[in-house]
Amino acid sequence: MEEYPKQPENLDDPPNSRLFVVTSRSITEDELRESFSVFGDIHGIWVVKDKQTKESKGICYVKFAKSSQACLAMEEMHGKVLMDGTKPIKVFIAQSRSSTRHRDVEDEELTRIFVMIPKTFSEEDLKDTFKEYGDIEYCVIIKNKATGESKGLGYVRYYKPSQAAVAIENCDKTYRAILAEPRTKTTAPEDYSAGAPRGDYVGGGGGGGDMNQYAFPMADPGNYPVNMDYRSGDRLGDRSGDFTRCLMISTRAALTQEQIFSLFDIIPGMEYCELQRDSYGLSKGHALIRYSNLGSAVYAKEKLNGFEYPPGNRLAVNFVDDGEDRSSPVGRMAMQFVATQMMSSAWNGHSSSQAMKPSYPAVAPMPRVQTDVNLPPLKKLAPPDSKAKERLFVVFSPAPLPPDVLEDVFCRFGSLIEVHLVPGRKVGYMKYADKQCADDALAALHGRVVNGVKMKVMLADPPREESHKRPRTY
Repeated sequence: MEEYPKQPENLDDPPNSRLFVVTSRSITEDELRESFSVFGDIHGIWVVKDKQTKESKGICYVKFAKSSQACLAMEEMHGKVLMDGTKPIKVFIAQSRSSTRHRDVEDEELTRIFVMIPKTFSEEDLKDTFKEYGDIEYCVIIKNKATGESKGLGYVRYYKPSQAAVAIENCDKTYRAILAEPRTKTTAPEDYSAGAPRGDYVGGGGGGGDMNQYAFPMADPGNYPVNMDYRSGDRLGDRSGDFTRCLMISTRAALTQEQIFSLFDIIPGMEYCELQRDSYGLSKGHALIRYSNLGSAVYAKEKLNGFEYPPGNRLAVNFVDDGEDRSSPVGRMAMQFVATQMMSSAWNGHSSSQAMKPSYPAVAPMPRVQTDVNLPPLKKLAPPDSKAKERLFVVFSPAPLPPDVLEDVFCRFGSLIEVHLVPGRKVGYMKYADKQCADDALAALHGRVVNGVKMKVMLADPPREESHKRPRTY
């Protein structure tokens, strides 16, 4: 049984000012206070203890006076070692006690603020106003779809939670800055009737199509509809604003800009490609593509949304607002033409869907395994009942490769018995019937990237002089 110390009632005032910390059981409250007090005024520290033994469970809560102090402490202390011989600690913003969720607050939920602004503000004005509090990733002003006029509302997204918290605490109160609600998979109404933040998951174009499984930082769904179901009975011509020349690509694999460029450049007319990066220059898993004409963008979205590149990594491709005025007669005609083409393709089935194809080459099939490693030819698996002579332990970043791809890669060194992925974790085991084959695989694949996934390969069972433990069976 775990004993949670009694805590005061105002733990969620201000919001997101309490940390959830996973530490070593040997770390004391005084040591925690000494380590965390440099970030601000601590209102309390509570160490979770076993109800029977009264010993620490290695879990504690740290309450700060301000949200910005808690966020800064999280950013600086996560992964740090407090004492020699102990494991690195894990630090998260704790959920409010009224929350029904079973996970702690994610950084993405803490970096985007919702503000009320003068309707005369441009995005540049918005950025200039809030840039003094930290590095801004993007600013979005919410506009009326029909008139294009500002609604006096906007979003500002920072790179770090502490920057967003400082902005909320220190900006002029007339902006009524608060944290924007996390994106959800529900469809939001087109217009804001009040200045309250809404979920802004990009989705809901009005059809019953598949929900986008990758969330990416965009604004009000009323202004950025992207998911469309061409099989539904909607009059696509009436929703022609869904089509733009700009696409947002989301990927879980660590693709480079060159890889994304090469894939989307297959379709003629691409004039812009930019991989979004964080403040450290690392990919954030999103890229913006712009085509010179509407037809190319529509074709790219239809053909590449859901396409696996590399194999095992499904791309999410959606339309985003390109900022163009499509209310002119020419704009309406262009949208109506594309909508009619798409609706005709949907109603008449596969045969008529070829109407758009003559202008564009087909997307070339990608190799099953993409890596810079000079892999040997494929070899047969060892019999399933073979005795394991060596096991390799593999850590994947950012996500595990599919088992069939792993089998394809690791069997090439011979005597592979089976591949085992640990559910819910980014690790796996490769079982070999011959030690030399396992050693060859380790030497060739450690630190290498396969299909956009970096692998750390090591021996699962380091040799020991003597062991009385029962051997593992997987």
